[in-house]
Amino acid sequence: MTNSLERKTAIVTGASTGIGAATCRELAAAGANVVLAARSEDRLAEIADDLEATHDVETLVEPTNVREEDAVDALLEATVDEFGGIDVLVNNAGLARGGDVESLSTDDYETMQETNVDGVFYATRAAIPSLRERDGHAIFVASFAGRHPRPSNPVYAATKWWVRGFAKSLAAQVGDDDIGITIVNPAEVRSEFGAAYGESFSERFDEGEVTEPEEVAQAIRFAASRGGSSISELDINRRDKFTDTFH
Repeated sequence: MTNSLERKTAIVTGASTGIGAATCRELAAAGANVVLAARSEDRLAEIADDLEATHDVETLVEPTNVREEDAVDALLEATVDEFGGIDVLVNNAGLARGGDVESLSTDDYETMQETNVDGVFYATRAAIPSLRERDGHAIFVASFAGRHPRPSNPVYAATKWWVRGFAKSLAAQVGDDDIGITIVNPAEVRSEFGAAYGESFSERFDEGEVTEPEEVAQAIRFAASRGGSSISELDINRRDKFTDTFH
């Protein structure tokens, strides 16, 4: 790891649990000031207090629903006001609801679209001017489901295909502006993901059976620390993933 994140400013969406919380810890361990964004203010504040005490960095807690354009704009404005700009944006907030298309409610469909697609767009659009000024880096947490068919939840998969397509096209658009773009594609991660429509992955899988949030966070830290380099994609899969998927 390089020390390029020392005193840089990073925004992490979906920061209250799982990959988001682990990413906050990894970036703070690298010396970055961290802006924690999610809907749960109490959980964000607890994590922020721990980051400041453990790593001697500055934090900013911004309760944010990424589905709301004004809330995301306020998040970016507060960050610039507090730290003068943005060096790293981690688009991590996301969720899955429902399953079969024929039984998926419109509310669940719209919730996935608004969180996984609209929220990523709002945050990225608002961050680009500051990322451009500081030769920053935007990191997109996509998914294995955005690379391969996911019969168990086609709509969720489609949102993650969108994230990848958006990020790759954005890289082509802003590459001359010295903005780095990296996509991270985890498979199953032992976290609270999935709890919204059934058993969470932390309940379904035993420790060591699938990827831990900290492993994904380490990949995000690696990408963020590359300075002027972009990493097209990082796939993070358990070792038997392809055997289970394609055999």
